[in-house]
Amino acid sequence: MDHQVLTAGLFLSVVALTLFITIKASRSSSGTEDFYAGGRSFSPIQNGLAIGGDYMSAASFLGISGVIALAGYDGFLYSIGFLVAWLVALLLVAEMLRNSGRFTMADQLAYRMKQRPVRTAAATSTVVVSIFYLLAQMVGAGSLVVLLLGIDKENTLAVSSVIAGVGALMIVYVTVGGMKGTTWVQIVKAVLLMVGSAVIVVLVLAKFDFNLSELLGAAQSNSGKAGFLEPGLKYGIDATHKLDFLSLGIALVLGTAGLPHILVRFYTVPTSRDARKSVLWAIALIGTFYLFTLILGFGAAALLNTAVGSDVANSGGNLASPLLAEAVGGGAGSTGGAILLAVISAVAFATILAVVAGLTLTSSTSVAHDIYNSVIRKGKATEAEEIRVTRYAAAGLGVIAIVLAIPARNLNIAFLVGLAFAVAASANLPAIVYNMFWRRFNTRGATWSIYGGLISCITLVIFSPVVSGKGLDAAGKNLSLLPTSIDISWFPLENPGLISIPLGFFFGWLGSITSKEPAAEERYTELEVRALTGAGAEQAVVH
Repeated sequence: MDHQVLTAGLFLSVVALTLFITIKASRSSSGTEDFYAGGRSFSPIQNGLAIGGDYMSAASFLGISGVIALAGYDGFLYSIGFLVAWLVALLLVAEMLRNSGRFTMADQLAYRMKQRPVRTAAATSTVVVSIFYLLAQMVGAGSLVVLLLGIDKENTLAVSSVIAGVGALMIVYVTVGGMKGTTWVQIVKAVLLMVGSAVIVVLVLAKFDFNLSELLGAAQSNSGKAGFLEPGLKYGIDATHKLDFLSLGIALVLGTAGLPHILVRFYTVPTSRDARKSVLWAIALIGTFYLFTLILGFGAAALLNTAVGSDVANSGGNLASPLLAEAVGGGAGSTGGAILLAVISAVAFATILAVVAGLTLTSSTSVAHDIYNSVIRKGKATEAEEIRVTRYAAAGLGVIAIVLAIPARNLNIAFLVGLAFAVAASANLPAIVYNMFWRRFNTRGATWSIYGGLISCITLVIFSPVVSGKGLDAAGKNLSLLPTSIDISWFPLENPGLISIPLGFFFGWLGSITSKEPAAEERYTELEVRALTGAGAEQAVVH
């Protein structure tokens, strides 16, 4: 009981700290510039930390280490995809997007397109991607709090209540703090996550005399799985599994440059040069962290029970890092183990809170700025009205995320984020790339690429093994979302990126060449100058 009081106390302290930061930051926010973009006042280092805090989500800390613990070599492929993706964001998107937009992704598209259809499409895509990503964070939060407070994970009502509580906190962060509060929470969380992960990594390596070969050997031996350190344990070696891995890799590498909550971070710095520097700082931070996940994952495989029916396996791998912290701290029941478990779980929970706040702020901003102001009010809404609608939208999105997260609570969160990346790469990236680099691109091309990529991606997910048809694992747990009696899985891949991303580009091309709209082509030169030089970058876009 004493240990549970300790863990709960540390956990609540982190919540209190983040709430304090949010409330303090809210006092210096006035108007949409502050609420949406933090007053564009953050330095490259600060924004780099915030990007890292936004990106190093529960999927990274909990999900990837869990996949490595359960699937060995194949699990680490997530880390590689997440990291390499930043090269695409750096080279293609960061600087030009900062110059050619104002608050949301739609600002950049709408500059040379018809406002209403393009903003509606971009806002729809933003909300869908954000909800997929939110599911992963809230599932992770549920797993953590259940472990921390000793709640029976089979108690659906209790776990559902935990997820609802996380959703309520998420709404508070956004409605009170806006971008300033959210950014400072992300900065603090990034520092805590890096320090906490480094401590566990050092303690794990110390158990193997800082010999990585010994650690890998112990992981192989303790896992009890042949080929644990070789490709194929998770994705298999047949053609379908190889295609599934290729599809996941493409989605991870291309998805980052289309994630709305990452794209808006480029607007929180004064200049495009600062945006580029922010990405360089973020790459350094994120690259170091993903090296940590290698040690965390294989450390969990070496020191924990990961067999079917274990706590690690039953959580889909999501509890590997917290339980590893407990093990290296002295084991279950020890004071050191309880302290490390509490600290790492609290840090992971701070991670979740920071990311869900960023996601909710991004999607609710898009609803208010793109749909309410630009489409419904035709640019005539006041700043106070926009901010009020943002807060209402945050509450609505929070409720939707809660409702959808409850049935998905047993899925691995790295896997859920992989789906969010696929949606982002299918719907958002084609439109952004075409708009910046293709003169002929126009309104029809933009809407067709967004809706085409979005609908094809979601459709393929619905008819994939994720939703139905995977059957039961060795412990008798259903591996799909729908009951085993339902099987509509005619699409064989779990990640649809291999098909839906090319479709997004195809629909963008097809829509553009079948439209004779002249305005988009005429304004391309203006957008090109603006994207490359930053001239007029912060002006509102209404035409």
